[in-house]
Amino acid sequence: MPHIYNECTIEIATTDFESTKNAVAGGADRIELCANLGEGGTTQSYGVIKTCREKFDVPIYPIIRVRGGDFLYSEDEFECMLADAVNCKKLDCDGVVTGFLRANGEIDVERTARVVEAVYPLGVTFHRAFDRCKDPLSALEQIINTGCERILTSGQELTAIQGAPLIRQLNEQAAGRIIIMPGSGVRADNVRALAAATSCTQFHSSLREMIPSKMKFNTPAFANDAESIRHSGIDPLAVAAFKKALN
Repeated sequence: MPHIYNECTIEIATTDFESTKNAVAGGADRIELCANLGEGGTTQSYGVIKTCREKFDVPIYPIIRVRGGDFLYSEDEFECMLADAVNCKKLDCDGVVTGFLRANGEIDVERTARVVEAVYPLGVTFHRAFDRCKDPLSALEQIINTGCERILTSGQELTAIQGAPLIRQLNEQAAGRIIIMPGSGVRADNVRALAAATSCTQFHSSLREMIPSKMKFNTPAFANDAESIRHSGIDPLAVAAFKKALN
């Protein structure tokens, strides 16, 4: 069957060097490099970002997020994040992923614009903080004005499939001024339908699965401890299947 969604891009959220290696091997077009995806993603270490940048010839966008939880940050937290963003520029990353809200649910335009300016000419994706904002249609215009190139969103629902109507509306309103990228619950078995429902051409997924540990020894007290016997990872074949689903 011919490719019906021309120039589709798949972005894979990875959690470490090994999962990034596997995502690239599977054909990922872009990497969102994170730590702690169980908390929604936080900034990876300098060493992991540096090594991934040196080893892999695909666009790498580290997430800039100092902690899990909400997206309302103190001034000290913001300064940490700004420094991390600048480090990513120094490491020749292709962009960063971040997002800031005010206590009233509005986009923190000033802080978002400061990051965009600090990392220029790198790209900036505004992440799913967008899904917690008060007025998504007004927020879209604000984020465009900050200079961000992309918004990652589930359409303010738990999954992008559920949020497809709003995602389509956002994509229509954006009219090519910014990329709307669906994410959350996007898999090989639904990405084609999501593309048809939203007319989006970039899609985000983590494709996480649990990988058995290769350890031969474990102390008795931790024999059944989940962290001792497995870890989160990515299968290259799952990435390849996700990409193929858009063909």
